[in-house]
Amino acid sequence: MDGSLGLVSRLSELVNEISGLSECGNVCNKMHVNLVRRIELLRPMFEELKDVDEELSEEAAGGFELLRIALESALKHLRTVNASSKVHQSLHGDNIEAEFLQITEQIEEALSKIPYKKLDLSEEVKEQGLLNSIYQRCHCSVYDNLGLVSQLLELVKTISGLPECRNACKKMHGNLVRRIKLLSPMFEELKDGNEELNDEAVIGFDLLRTALDSALEHLRTVNEGSKVYQALYQEDIAAEFHQITEQIEIALGKIPYNKLDLSEEVWEQIQLVHAQFQRATAKPDSPDVQLDHDLAVAQRERDPDPAILKRLSEKLQLKTIEDLKKESIAFHELIISSEGDPEDLFGKISSIFRKLKDFVQVENPEDADAPKADKEFLKHRSPVIPDDFRCPISLELMKDPVIVSTGQTYERSCIQKWLDAGHKTCPKTQQTLLHTALTPNYVLKSLISLWCESNGVELPPKHQAAFKNRKLGSSTVSDCDQTTIAALLEKLANGNPEQQRAAAGELRLLAKRNADNRVCIAQAGTIPLLVELLSSPDARTQEHAVTALLNLSINDGNKGTIVNAGAIPDIVDVLKNGSMEARENAAATLFSLSVVDENKVAIGAAGAIPALINLLCEGSPRGKKDAATAIFNLSIYQGNKARAVRAGIVPPLMRLLKDAGCGMVDEALAILAILASHQEGKVAIGLADPIPALMEVIRTGSPRNRENAVAVMWSLCTCGDLQQLRAAKELAAEEALKELAESGTDRAKRKAGSILELLQRVEPAA
Repeated sequence: MDGSLGLVSRLSELVNEISGLSECGNVCNKMHVNLVRRIELLRPMFEELKDVDEELSEEAAGGFELLRIALESALKHLRTVNASSKVHQSLHGDNIEAEFLQITEQIEEALSKIPYKKLDLSEEVKEQGLLNSIYQRCHCSVYDNLGLVSQLLELVKTISGLPECRNACKKMHGNLVRRIKLLSPMFEELKDGNEELNDEAVIGFDLLRTALDSALEHLRTVNEGSKVYQALYQEDIAAEFHQITEQIEIALGKIPYNKLDLSEEVWEQIQLVHAQFQRATAKPDSPDVQLDHDLAVAQRERDPDPAILKRLSEKLQLKTIEDLKKESIAFHELIISSEGDPEDLFGKISSIFRKLKDFVQVENPEDADAPKADKEFLKHRSPVIPDDFRCPISLELMKDPVIVSTGQTYERSCIQKWLDAGHKTCPKTQQTLLHTALTPNYVLKSLISLWCESNGVELPPKHQAAFKNRKLGSSTVSDCDQTTIAALLEKLANGNPEQQRAAAGELRLLAKRNADNRVCIAQAGTIPLLVELLSSPDARTQEHAVTALLNLSINDGNKGTIVNAGAIPDIVDVLKNGSMEARENAAATLFSLSVVDENKVAIGAAGAIPALINLLCEGSPRGKKDAATAIFNLSIYQGNKARAVRAGIVPPLMRLLKDAGCGMVDEALAILAILASHQEGKVAIGLADPIPALMEVIRTGSPRNRENAVAVMWSLCTCGDLQQLRAAKELAAEEALKELAESGTDRAKRKAGSILELLQRVEPAA
């Protein structure tokens, strides 16, 4: 007889033997009867498999073999209980009950290993097989029926008490909350009745609890999330509402209401609620076509029709300054937790948000909800503020702009609050900040001053004084000596090698000194001459030239000039062949230039990534950090992820991750997290035995590192790689992941929860 068919036949025989046992008629009768009844439910599956006469897959055979062992233990124990005396059972009741529980756990574990959906079974039997697993789970945990009812009642009360939704999802949110609220009378009656639930009811209520947990999480997310984001992605949000509605409807269909101690009135109400969920499942909510149209126009057009902005403002309930502030907070929390391309998400949402913000401030200049200081400032906000003059955090006109290490500019007070909150990333790009020093952006400050003067916009008095009489391009713009710059330019253009080296060195120092110098030097036309010196055979001249370009690139306006001068291939050449100092500064320059998206593509195509990986392995501590930050920033572009993986980035990153003393764990994890979103990256990381190192970080790392570590682990485990899950299981990962799911960042909690669910279904490798 075929091995698989022989196994199925043996299982069928065991079920028949157990079903044929007589009742024990003693103190163990209830446990005996319950176990036999649940095992009898397995019979249809084995009968169908015998009729199909098909060989089992390796996965199915493994699950059925575990089940055979469990059922043979069950048969032996049931016969022993039947044969033992009532006195023996009374004296050893605790031990007998423990053995019943252990056998039930064995059966549950075996059933969970069976791939029902892959077996050639009718839908009815497949469904019954899955329900059997729930039966065993409920009973092997000695389920507290009243505790289950109390949990359900508490969930319904929590959902019913959620605040009203005030965004594009208002209708879907309200419908789901209203329907769930109607379940409350059933749980209140069951709780008051204090009656034990039967097996069938336990299964239905357990499914319902899982569905209501999902509903509560989704409803809270919708309530607290960005309104603009939810409007843009309303189809995705609606699909999740529909999925939750289906889960609740299925669970309600499994509850045997006629076997529950319910009043006729409550029973009828629950039947009506179930019918409502059935109709909602059959006819999901359709997207708001008008909202989609208005959003598309607002995104596409520079100056949308005010009527469209008015509709959006009302539909999204973004009518006041206070509404806008709350949306701004939700928006930036979304960017931080984003798993995709943060800059792409930022661009989509911020474009609409800025236009809505301008509209609201023009329509409601005396907004009663605005603080007094805001009202005074808003009186002068009629002109449309250029995007470059707005702080990316507050979206307000900047009064004291400062530059962070990524080259992005923010309002000083806003970025300082961000840093004080413990963040170590750039809010706009999510890049790790090399340091937290804030450099005043004097050039932008001057431009804002000129714009304010020409548009009749007043700034607070302390800022007016700072801007008074400052004219861009005049001798008052900076303290730099125009004559000195002109002389250095002459030496760069026409001097001998020694004069060129000295001039490049002086320009390097001048560009480092302050922001105004960087503007003056660039305006004098020195950048193309410095780019030429990158090819100098003199190592010191090359160092001065690349470092001068690094300092000049801190100014956003200079980045384009440097790239347009053809600098990228020459900087990459310095990165490959220059002195160590020149290579490190070349890496830092590429990082600075890569802040601009199109430069990421050009830098990757120029072959920078293999050279950066070499520097990551060979450089000084500072050089390694420069290389790592450049690699991270370049890898935001999808094509560069593949380049980095193929260039062998993963092994060096794993070495850095395992060497806590090198001070590079933060950078290594940040890069691994971004590479793990790429298929080639997942494969390469999976081959590097990553789980022990990742688990160490999850147990002992900083909040940000724990988040990145669990994100990498999630990417590996959710792609079907059982080897990674088994490795985590062997390292007792559950305890650390449970702790992270409770105390980590929001993103870390979600990832840890998903991995825990997968680990519950995986058996450690033999």
